[in-house]
Amino acid sequence: MWTNFHMHSKYCDGKGELSEYVRQAIEWKMLSIGFSSHAHINTSCSWCMKADQLENYLNELDAIKAVTTDIQIYKGLEVDFVPGIISVHDFRQKLDYTIGSIHFVDTFPDGRPWEIDGSHTTFLEGLEKIFHGDSQAAFTRYFELTRQMIDDACPDVVGHLDKIKIQNIENKFFHEDDAWYQEQLDLTIDRIATRGAIVEVNSRGLYQGKSSTPYPSPWVLEKICKKNLPVTLSSDAHHPSDLTNRFPELAKQLLNIGFKNISILYDGSWTPFSFNTHGIIQ
Repeated sequence: MWTNFHMHSKYCDGKGELSEYVRQAIEWKMLSIGFSSHAHINTSCSWCMKADQLENYLNELDAIKAVTTDIQIYKGLEVDFVPGIISVHDFRQKLDYTIGSIHFVDTFPDGRPWEIDGSHTTFLEGLEKIFHGDSQAAFTRYFELTRQMIDDACPDVVGHLDKIKIQNIENKFFHEDDAWYQEQLDLTIDRIATRGAIVEVNSRGLYQGKSSTPYPSPWVLEKICKKNLPVTLSSDAHHPSDLTNRFPELAKQLLNIGFKNISILYDGSWTPFSFNTHGIIQ
């Protein structure tokens, strides 16, 4: 019996109706789920919710919740942090929870935001035009923005903490045991610890074939475990069939690292639950 609080439907870049996710979750006897469409940023964002769709999204979720008794359903958004433009503060009052993520790092000289988890071609363009080819500066800036998000607009859940690593193809820019990179993760984990946010363990990179490790990497999870920070397991599903994709594998990994609990939304609050490779233990 699993849970999942990171999923994307037709309201942004996911596939399928909200009701399809709910039916699949009930069929798989999931305990609770939360929807987290990408919050609207601007008209040029192709994978974000349209601004005029937010109320429809929330109203549809309310309607589904009103007639569903077999599973707990929660309303959320995955909200980007772009200083001075968008943060979870813009949406928190309408939601049960928030996921905060960094998808954009600074802007091109022409004002376009630099998307760091899009195409590698776009990544290389931004690396050259914004950071003049200084990859350490670019990756460091990503984590600086993550820490600023935690300071200025801390979400309930910090989404895919080290997702920018997908651009580090074949360790082109760095090795994860490089001192500067480990220092950035240490600083970020310490900052999360001061605010008590939950760290998402995200399986999407694994089942997409974009990463050989989850977000965040196992060595980062070891540091998180030593700090006794709460984690939640998610698949960042963009289709109902991915609701629990690679969960048994990641649960085993978390147990081997030393995690005893996974935090889930249940009865209206984030609560630690024991787990095994078959799911949450009630």
